[in-house]
Amino acid sequence: MKTETQDVCATVIRNLAILLSCVYIATGAAAAQLANEMSPPCELSTLEGEPVVNVQALKGEVVYLDFWASWCPPCVESFPFLNQLHHEFSEQGLRIIGVNLDEKMADANVFLGKYGADFAIAADPTRQCAKNFDVIAMPSSYLIDREGIVRYIHRGFRSGETDKIRKIVEQLLNHQP
Repeated sequence: MKTETQDVCATVIRNLAILLSCVYIATGAAAAQLANEMSPPCELSTLEGEPVVNVQALKGEVVYLDFWASWCPPCVESFPFLNQLHHEFSEQGLRIIGVNLDEKMADANVFLGKYGADFAIAADPTRQCAKNFDVIAMPSSYLIDREGIVRYIHRGFRSGETDKIRKIVEQLLNHQP
């Protein structure tokens, strides 16, 4: 015979499953809206607040835009892969930009001192760029082709998906406008 506690637990689990399904569907829909569209406006600064780059000005390069934060465990895992991509493909035209979303730049600097980044690091202190790209998970990565079109969106980081990302980078680099 079921107890009242078991009924409550079953209801909570069922509602949580529905909620997670909705979040998954919504994030996929948002990502699908941006894929194969022009890169949205995005102006970034250095961690010290100096202007550094306007993503739209990088046409002609393949851009890997990676939004991250110091408190994000998958971001820690992604940095060695991003460093590898940088060393492997930067001379072929890949520009990796790690966009930090920490509220305190000191947190970003501690993270970078501990884990290192061989690629460009920028800040989005107003989070306007993150809003324009519809960043809802950490890390969130966007591969932008030489014409400025978002060709691939990846949320989170799983080491088992690095081969797929590497192949997409190679395809974008090999496609000359």
